[in-house]
Amino acid sequence: MSINSIDHDEMSTITHKWDHDNMPDDVQPTKQVKCAEARRRIEMLKEIRESGLTMEEARELGLIH
Repeated sequence: MSINSIDHDEMSTITHKWDHDNMPDDVQPTKQVKCAEARRRIEMLKEIRESGLTMEEARELGLIH
């Protein structure tokens, strides 16, 4: 298939059908971001616990907001 054989009018009408606001995949990245943030927070809390700091000490040091 050659680039010259592509119907550009058909391509432009197809692109107008793409509605990025209503795509169900928009929910998935948000969920993935939240899961990643939760994993990082859990890892941070594990490291604080392993270091021997109390939660109060970690807050005082600014490790926990």
